[in-house]
Amino acid sequence: MSLNSIMNIATSGMNTAQTQLRVVSDNVSNVNTPGYIRKIADQQSWASQGTGAGVEIARIRLATDRFLQAASLNAGADAGRQSVRYELFNNIQSQFGDPGADSGFFAQIDKIFSAFSTSAENATSGPLRQDAIWKTQAMFDEAARVAKEIQATREEADGRLRSAVDKVNGLVEQIEKLNVDIAKANVVGTDSTGAETAQAALVNELSELLDVRITTRSIGGIEVRTGAGILLAGQGAAKLEYQRAGAVSAETVFNQIMITEPNGQRRPLTEGLASGEIKGLLELRDVDAPAAAERLGEMMTRLADELNRAHNASSAVPPPAILNGRNVGQSLETALAGFTGKTTITTVNDQGVIQNSAEIVFSGGTMTINGVASTPATFLATLNGQLGGATASFIDGRLSIQAPAGQGVAITDDATNPSTKAGRGFSHYFGLNDLVSTDRPALYDTGLTPASQHGFTPGETIKFRFTDASGSRIRDLSVTVPAGAGTMAEMLTALNDPTTGVGAHGSFSMNGAGELIFTGHGAPPSTMSVIEDGTRQVPSGVSMSDLFGLSGARASRAGGFSVRADIAKDPSKLALAQLNLGAAAGTPALSKNDGGGGRLLAKADQNATNFSAAGGAGGVNMSLARYAAEFSGELGGKATIAKTRATSASALYHEASARRSSVEGVNMDEELVLMTTYQQAFNASARLIQAASEMYDTLIGMMR
Repeated sequence: MSLNSIMNIATSGMNTAQTQLRVVSDNVSNVNTPGYIRKIADQQSWASQGTGAGVEIARIRLATDRFLQAASLNAGADAGRQSVRYELFNNIQSQFGDPGADSGFFAQIDKIFSAFSTSAENATSGPLRQDAIWKTQAMFDEAARVAKEIQATREEADGRLRSAVDKVNGLVEQIEKLNVDIAKANVVGTDSTGAETAQAALVNELSELLDVRITTRSIGGIEVRTGAGILLAGQGAAKLEYQRAGAVSAETVFNQIMITEPNGQRRPLTEGLASGEIKGLLELRDVDAPAAAERLGEMMTRLADELNRAHNASSAVPPPAILNGRNVGQSLETALAGFTGKTTITTVNDQGVIQNSAEIVFSGGTMTINGVASTPATFLATLNGQLGGATASFIDGRLSIQAPAGQGVAITDDATNPSTKAGRGFSHYFGLNDLVSTDRPALYDTGLTPASQHGFTPGETIKFRFTDASGSRIRDLSVTVPAGAGTMAEMLTALNDPTTGVGAHGSFSMNGAGELIFTGHGAPPSTMSVIEDGTRQVPSGVSMSDLFGLSGARASRAGGFSVRADIAKDPSKLALAQLNLGAAAGTPALSKNDGGGGRLLAKADQNATNFSAAGGAGGVNMSLARYAAEFSGELGGKATIAKTRATSASALYHEASARRSSVEGVNMDEELVLMTTYQQAFNASARLIQAASEMYDTLIGMMR
């Protein structure tokens, strides 16, 4: 071996050791830098014509473990999903207060019935009446506040989705720019580890927003895809688009998050999206919060309905001069059809003495009024003829009965054969003496049958949107009210038509109480929402979605209840007495001291009632008190589960990050050992050069 070869080998050794020391120096100086990945300089020997010619640095790379990286990214995505879901759901749950506290939301329900019980014991006490009315109104005001806060939380989630989309776009663009820098560095043979470290930090940040998968490109850099395979970066930067909804209500239909891949393909981001903050925000906005709003709406509806049941079975003393019913969303003929049993409408003077009465005996589609045969079509004329000066009318879907001057109207059902339709008596069904009113239809068990007239005008349309379990839009389609006899059977046929209706995505059916129910096809089933409703029922003016509670209408009910305005202003109009049809002629049938109606109000929360399916919970028959207790427990249980998931996901993320850091991070002991090793290698190479130099000097001296 020549002295020149020895010098070259020693020089290459010094250069290699120097590069290794520089790498060690970089590692040590960044030992406390978050996200820093340790550098490794791979060295190799090289030969010339089969003879060793020295050593060189093949490449400088990052100490990345792809398996640990994938585990860390997956854990980070799940932590992002669960933490934001818990944060916002906990905000919803906190609106209800402590279930065990006297000031909590559910405790106020008990206070209502306690107040009515106290009032019933002293029916003439104005302050006690006022207290019961105030507590009832306070309960509905609090429900409206909670319902508003739930929608505000959804609005916050929607706004954060927009911010997350913008953040993803920024991160993807930066990752793609670094891909270009890394590829250029590989071509010219320069160190690209700085760009790779920065890129790894960006990927970590991106993984908290959505689940990602990383593959290494042969030219340097990485390719980033979602868990479902949608390309984000590596062949150009993808672009996400989302238009937030603005003000959010229970009936808001949200836009999709769309992504345009580098190849120009445009598709919903939610296809296959499994984790990340974006997934958590979508689940909270579209699943958790609407479920809570629906359960709240159903509970408050049944609270109002049970109070109204008791109030309609009672009367104020003196009774009101006019009873104005609620909008039933039907024609009078349709509303009267299907009633059975017996009810009595009376006019009463200010002393509580009955002046006139009309006993109505229902028998399916016909009836008698004081023995006079009648039909739904002749009902008003016959009733007015039998009430002696009282006037009954039906306008815009509302039944009203007005007594003659100086008298009032009181109604009661027969004790042994009460009138009933859809589980409600005559006065209750029409809402003639409701205690609680609402700004829109809230009861969706309409009592309609397939043979009933629906009252919608042929040619009117309602537009539905169907989405899959991920929230991706399947299809928007409009259904037209069919021509024909105008029956609900025809409407159901049109709705369920597989070509012009929703039959390809689900089916509508009507249960025995007249409630219209949609069942989606598939597992998991598709979800239906209403985006446009151009239908109006004649004569009520109510839309199909409002009448049957389609889409978000069910969740919007909680904010629309209030104590009837005239009762709120004048507590004496609170119906705490009950009409006594057995009173002798000329004697009072109503007494101010009677608290029978108050006792009905006091125990209204114990009545078994039919609750419709809401918020993922199936339809059940139970008391209001039990339903409230189960709803309260469900909220607390969901919050606890969400917290546990968030805590577990965070712990798993920290563990995965720690394991990754133990491999990819800087270990000072290891670096000091390497530093000593490469210093010695540098010194050895220098000593070899010195020895070769001395040999040169010796040879030159011999030549002299």
